Amino acid sequence: MTRTFDYKRADRVSELLKHELSEIIRKEAKDPGIGEVTITRIKVSDDIRSAMVYFGVLDRTTEVQQVEEGLQRASSYMQRLLGKRLRLRHIPKLTFVFDRNLDYSFKISKILSEINEEGG
Repeated sequence: MTRTFDYKRADRVSELLKHELSEIIRKEAKDPGIGEVTITRIKVSDDIRSAMVYFGVLDRTTEVQQVEEGLQRASSYMQRLLGKRLRLRHIPKLTFVFDRNLDYSFKISKILSEINEEGG
């Protein structure tokens, strides 16, 4: 019996990191600058040495720059926790990036709602 993988290792590590990082941010991150964020996607390099962590901000009044700086400050702490939780040879270096796709989705939803209200 042969093992086949439908997607590559970096993608599997991305899914694992997304789950664990979401838990860490929700339960263990104490930095007041982070606030309420959601991890939208993670892009891990093929050598598993670095990861771009895309996040969205749930509280629309929070400054994105402040949240991004808070996450970056806490990144080494999060990497240590990931090292304890995951059985990986290398824990990727985390870089947090605000995911602008969420803003576009909100804007499109708002425009569609306005069109529906005007037409209906």
